[in-house]
Amino acid sequence: MHSSQTHSASPPAPKAPHEQSPWERRIETALWNSRFLVMLAVVPSLLGSLMLFIVGTLDILTVVGDVLSYYLVDSSIDIHDTLVPDIIIAVDVYLIAIVLLIFGLGIYRLFVSRIDQAEVRYPTHPFNVGSLDQLKDKIARVVILAVIIEFFRAVVDIRFSTPLEAIYLALSVLALAAALYLMSLGHKGE
Repeated sequence: MHSSQTHSASPPAPKAPHEQSPWERRIETALWNSRFLVMLAVVPSLLGSLMLFIVGTLDILTVVGDVLSYYLVDSSIDIHDTLVPDIIIAVDVYLIAIVLLIFGLGIYRLFVSRIDQAEVRYPTHPFNVGSLDQLKDKIARVVILAVIIEFFRAVVDIRFSTPLEAIYLALSVLALAAALYLMSLGHKGE
């Protein structure tokens, strides 16, 4: 065999604009500009994130108001049963807001344009993603954290009727800890 046949053929070099036909140039321009369709995902993701940050903040402010009212004004309505679950729900809302923020900024960066301020000033910031796999990984980590928070919220409300239920809870916590440990092993270098 000849040496030219053993090497895979590399793709042809891109044509300069003056070498393209007017139709080819228009079609390729339209195809390239179609990447802006991802803005239909970016803008709603950022708006959703903003709304969730507002909701989480209002939930926390409501808890603060309830606590102040309980200790300073009227202690007849007990807040102790709802305090921790309400704060956990707010944290869960914040985590979902962060997922939407990471998704929106990551998709923008991957498909539309790099964010110059982030590139120069904060090159290792979590919003700087280099590939779809890296974006999925970052989102998965936050989603797993949200699931853990949701698990914690469910555990707070559990009332045990048998010792076996307590053992099941302990095994669940152990499995969750093992999952977190294994997840951290995959990200040691970061």
